Order: sequence, then C-alpha cells, then structure tokens
Amino acid sequence: MKTGLLIVDMQESIVRQKMDQKAIDHACEYINHVANVLRSNDHVVVHIQDVEGMEGAEPEQYQVISEIDVDGEDITITKESSNAFWQTNLEQTLKDLGVELLIVSGFAAEECVLFTYNGAMERGFRPVMLQNGILSTHPEVISSTYRDRNVISYPVVDYLIG
Repeated sequence: MKTGLLIVDMQESIVRQKMDQKAIDHACEYINHVANVLRSNDHVVVHIQDVEGMEGAEPEQYQVISEIDVDGEDITITKESSNAFWQTNLEQTLKDLGVELLIVSGFAAEECVLFTYNGAMERGFRPVMLQNGILSTHPEVISSTYRDRNVISYPVVDYLIG
C-alpha cells in the first residue's frame, strides 16, 4: 500500500508568528523522521502551502520553514482554503501515485490539518494524524485531535514502511 505524508502549512508567515521554537522543533523532528522513512522507501511526501491572502507578500513569507526537510522529489501543492483538497489537484495527484494511506501533519490541528484530514476521508483515502507531528496554539486541541481521530506513531511507520 502506497503511503503519503501531508505536511500542512508549515510556513514562515504562519508558524513563526504563532508557535514557540521548542514546539516547532518537537513537531519537525517527528515530521522529518517520517518523511525520510517514506522517501527512502519510494513513498510520497507532499508540502501543502497556504497562499490565501499572500498576493504581494515576499516569497520567503510563505516558504516552508527551515526546520522542515524538503527534498527535490517532494511535491508542493498550494491552496487557498483550509481543506488542502478543495479546488486543488491534490486528490488527483495522490490517486495518480496510488496513495491510499495518508499521514497528516502540520499546523493548525483545529483548522487546516483537521479539514484536510476530513477532506481525505471524504475522498476515500485512509487518513491518520501523525502523533507528535501536529501543532496548535491551543494545547487542548492536540489532545482532542488524538482522542477523536485515527493516529499513527513514528515507530509504527518505521515498522510498516521501513
């Protein structure tokens, strides 16, 4: 089964202004580990970038933060709404690559991460949240996300993929 990792909205203008460095480093450690496991086993890594309202902004403001490892083989999808599947080519791209299981990570757990998770489910993918790989400015949201959604940990990814 082909697996994809979605890294949602881990961008300079979004994350830096809202999260402390310790939280960013913690989430990025898990996201990068899973991304490297997937890449080294011919699976898919997708960076989702929110460009809504970015007209006229400096390009570095919506680039992926430096703590996230970006590989030349990774896919980048831009979006203008909270759900990365809405009015983008994400669904078709993943289907063309044969992706069935989607690991969702990034910022913000209660908004774009959750809406993208739901969008994946609605389109027939099997979404799971990456444990320790999601961020929110509201800590209680992280707990409820893990409680109410399917979750996968990096050791399980290592076992299944590696």
